[in-house]
Order: sequence, then C-alpha cells, then structure tokens
Amino acid sequence: MNTWVASCMVVSGLVLSLGGCNTMESSSATMTGEQSLYERLGGKLAITAVVEDFVGRVAADSRINGKFANANIPRLKTMLTEQICQASGGPCTYKGRDMKSSHAGMGVTGEEFDALVGDLVTTLNKFNVGEREKNELLGALGR
Repeated sequence: MNTWVASCMVVSGLVLSLGGCNTMESSSATMTGEQSLYERLGGKLAITAVVEDFVGRVAADSRINGKFANANIPRLKTMLTEQICQASGGPCTYKGRDMKSSHAGMGVTGEEFDALVGDLVTTLNKFNVGEREKNELLGALGR
C-alpha cells in the first residue's frame, strides 16, 4: 500500500476514534430515544462534507501531506466516509482493513499524528460539531 493511502487510513482511524460509538452503543441510544452519533452529526451528507474539508486540509498541511502524496484521493474520501458512517452508528458498511494493519510500517511520528488530529478537530470546529460529538467521534476512530 502506498504511503498516501496508508496515511489516509491513519486519518480514518483517528476519525473513528473520536466517536467511541459501536453498534451496541448506537442500539442502546436508539432504545432510550436518544439520537445516534450518526444522526447527531447530520447523517451521511454532513459526514461527506466533513471528510471533503478534512482531506483538503490535510493536503494543504505541509507537516503531513507528504504521507499522502501517492494516495488515491477519491477512494480515500469514500473509505473515510464509510468508516465514520459505520463507526457513528450509521447504515454504512466499512469494508477496509483495520487501522492497525493499514498503518503498520508507515512510520507515523507523534507530531504527524497530532497534526492529523489537529486538522480533523479544526474541520469539526468549522462545521460546529459539538464537544460531545467530537469526543465520541475521536474515540470511535481511535479503536
């Protein structure tokens, strides 16, 4: 796997960490009448808009964009959208590899990881995502 795709997978892993939601959490939220994280994020259209902005932000970030130099950007966007959709309790099915396998051997430094998370948080702030939802999403992506 090329470096860019692997980096994108790292990003998607981060995004899933944010939510901390799994299917059981989503089901219990529905049973109690509370909206799922997916619903609170605004559904697939909102997730797609966030991914679009985030990928553009990462591409412009000289601290980390080299990791994505050879990535298939349209595929990355699709995979990130599916991953966030599924991790947040939405109807999507993520068919990509697990984050550990996807990022093995990439040599992502702590600074690069922090830059990526920072870019994601900046995007989430741009879309006025609430603190609770940001924390849940980051938690789900980090798994």
